[in-house]
Order: sequence, then structure tokens, then C-alpha cells
Amino acid sequence: MSAIQNRYDFVLLFDVRDGNPNGDPDAGNLPRIDAETGRGLVTDVAIKRKVRNFVGLTREERPPYDIYIKEKSVLNNTHKRAYIAIGEEQQLADDGKKKRKGTAEAVERARKWMCQNFYDVRTFGAVMSTGVNCGQVRGPVQLTFARSVDPIIAQEHAITRMAVATEEEAEKQQGDNRTMGRKFTVPYGLYRAHGFISAHLAAQTGFGGEDLDLLWQALSQMFEHDRSAARGEMATRGLYVFEHGGTLGNAPAHELFRRITSQRREDVTVARQFEDYRVEVTGEGLPEGITLHRLLG
Repeated sequence: MSAIQNRYDFVLLFDVRDGNPNGDPDAGNLPRIDAETGRGLVTDVAIKRKVRNFVGLTREERPPYDIYIKEKSVLNNTHKRAYIAIGEEQQLADDGKKKRKGTAEAVERARKWMCQNFYDVRTFGAVMSTGVNCGQVRGPVQLTFARSVDPIIAQEHAITRMAVATEEEAEKQQGDNRTMGRKFTVPYGLYRAHGFISAHLAAQTGFGGEDLDLLWQALSQMFEHDRSAARGEMATRGLYVFEHGGTLGNAPAHELFRRITSQRREDVTVARQFEDYRVEVTGEGLPEGITLHRLLG
């Protein structure tokens, strides 16, 4: 698989209805929010998690589409697999006890093996120098936080479970056996994130055309296979890709992003659906060398 030869910048639009798109563990799992503006936030890590899950689901976590950062994985065990695969298992231990850092040549070979076999490593990059050293990779695909177009409100709901976990709890409630909890939702929010793909970094990791197509597919369909009552209804509403004519690019990303605007319709006081917003795309008069692809929306 040859690496991509063009730079890309893209705009991603997605929405949520009656769900929590990204809970904040530092705030009791409330939906993340910009305290100054009231606009909702979804971290880049949360979006990448959904891309990883989609790729793992559709490619069955098999090389070259295995997933490095996945639930309950032990990263150093994966690093050991790399050293064994490249025939450098002797560098894994010193007298069977102390782990070695690996020679520079072995680390580089292990890094390349990780890029070749793990989709998320060659796409997003990874720090793999913990314990068994497989180096560090700076990924060609980078994402910003997603930010809601309008301020959001977090609604709090009391929920009841008709059971308890232990006999002691049952005795305290004299057989009532109820457990109370809290749930937080956003009634509706339209979120926007920006993404950047570097051809220079793609050449270093081997991120190729098939990887790129899989990324677009994942961003378009990731919510369809990630349903949860806690997240309500989520859907990708727009994916607009600016392709540059070469590796360096033909225009600044921020100027291209201005061509995609989204705002609440004038006759709508409180937005509760995607149709309450107007998304406008200016595709005329693009800078020379720029091609706009409307993959969704």
C-alpha cells in the first residue's frame, strides 16, 4: 500500500438528541461544556475511539487493520509481539528479568512493524516507548475537539433500578430493593469538528489510499454501530473534504473551513432537530489546486 500523496482538510458535522455525547469524568459525567460560552464539547479522543471501534468491527481486528488502543489491551504485550515478529526477541529481557530498551535499529524495525499491522498507529500515531520500546509515531490524521454550533443545556434525570446489589442493601430497604441514580442528557446539539491529514506524515507511517477510504467510511457510519441509551440518537450529518493538489497544500486550512457554515434558522427559537439548522457550502471560486468533496451532507 503506497502512502497518500495529497494533503486533506475536512469538516465533520454530527448531532445528538436526548443523549450524552461525551461525559466529563471530572464533572460527574456531565456533558462536556465550554464554561465561558456554554457550547458543548466532544474530545478528539472520543471521536477517534469511535473510528477505532468501527475499523475493528468491520475489519475484525486483523492485520493490517488491527487496533492498538482497544479495551482491556496490555500495550507492552503488543510491543513484545513486534519484537518477536522482527526476530529480536532476545532483546526483550536481560537474564530473564530486566527489560531492555532495544537497540536503535530494533526500535525502528519494531515501529515500522506496528505501523504496518495496526490501523490506528499509522493513522493517529502512538507513543510506544513504555517498557518494551517500539518508538513513537506521529500520525498523519489529526482532529480537533468538536464544538456545538449553539450553547447546550445539560438536563439531569433521576432513574430507578428495581434491584439492589447485596443482601445488606435489601435488608436496609426492608425488601423495597430500589436503587436511585442520575442520568444526564443534551436535548439536542449539532457539533462541528475539523480534521487535518498530512501527506508528509503519511509517508512515514504508510497511511495509504485504502486507509483514507476507510477513514471516510468510519466517520460517516461510526454512530450507526455505537448505539447506547446513554448517548441517545447520534448521527453524522456532514463530511466535507478539501483535497489539495500536492503534499504541501494550496491554501490555509482555516480559510477553507470558512466555506462551510452552519447556523440555526432565523424562525427557530430552540433547536431540537437537524432541520432547524441551515448548512451552507461555498464551492465556487476555490483556490487553485483545491477540490471540494461533499462525502456526506
